[in-house]
Amino acid sequence: MAGNSKRAGAVRKAGSKKGAQVGTGGHSRKALQGKGPTPKAEDRTYHPAHERKLAAERRAAAGQRPGGRSTGRKAAGATEVVTGRNAVLEALRAEMPVEGIYLATHLDADDRTQEILEIAHARSLPMFEASRLDLDKITEGTVHQGVAMKVPPYDYKDAEDLLDAAAEAGEPPLIVALDNITDPRNLGAVLRSAGAFGAHGVLVPERRSAGVTASAWKVSAGAAARVPVARATNLARELAELKKSGCFVVGLDAGGDMQVGELAFATDPLVLVIGSEGKGLSRLVREACDAIVSIPIATTTESLNAAVAAGITLYEVAKQRSTPAG
Repeated sequence: MAGNSKRAGAVRKAGSKKGAQVGTGGHSRKALQGKGPTPKAEDRTYHPAHERKLAAERRAAAGQRPGGRSTGRKAAGATEVVTGRNAVLEALRAEMPVEGIYLATHLDADDRTQEILEIAHARSLPMFEASRLDLDKITEGTVHQGVAMKVPPYDYKDAEDLLDAAAEAGEPPLIVALDNITDPRNLGAVLRSAGAFGAHGVLVPERRSAGVTASAWKVSAGAAARVPVARATNLARELAELKKSGCFVVGLDAGGDMQVGELAFATDPLVLVIGSEGKGLSRLVREACDAIVSIPIATTTESLNAAVAAGITLYEVAKQRSTPAG
């Protein structure tokens, strides 16, 4: 508490003349061992500096500068907070995992909050009543309409886990790798297509790439709960390892060696690499591919959105895999 008059770690010197000494504290050098130096102000839970430190850590986890402006990045493994009635309801409908749902005291109920309560009760989700002030702190001042939800960090897999999932299903692996995809909504849409067409997982780089955030989860329409996402420290190197495991690596880019309908490796263990709409595939990733395929489009269209291109290609692969040989 801020009103505590004693400083944690403070010890009276042995030679003090102020009053009679009680106990062993301060009588000998040995008695002082283990006390250590006085903690910094920011490390004392009762000190205002400690709350400032926690606030700075929350801003860093949310990808914000000290002034509150978003940097566009989010710390890996950070807990997210979904705010607002519509956003929380959409997240719950998408079966997003939940750490806790926070509802304002004396909340004005409507159809959205009623459905939030119904879903929360059906899934036995933890719910907490919070004051408006507490909700302001939890959401760091964003508009919350009396409703907020904490989302746990996503549990990323390894590329080997995606191969294991294919082996358990008794199917040749089908993995989608994303290069230069930074919009989490694109990742969510790719997850949705991956789930629809039987992919065993999605592979993304750790850096300069979209992660499975609340936005990605909602766009995936629940596919994020079914399709695992793996992270690679170095995407080009990970692709080389997948090739050693028997996978063919095919990149999707304009000016490819063949059209996607002519893809010769569709029924084999396959990794499809999708580049961004603007940058395409990076040089090292392109060099790691066994082949480059393209989607024929009208000349009036410059390029396709990455998620749309992924959906078209996955459909072609699924069609070839479902066609009997011969």
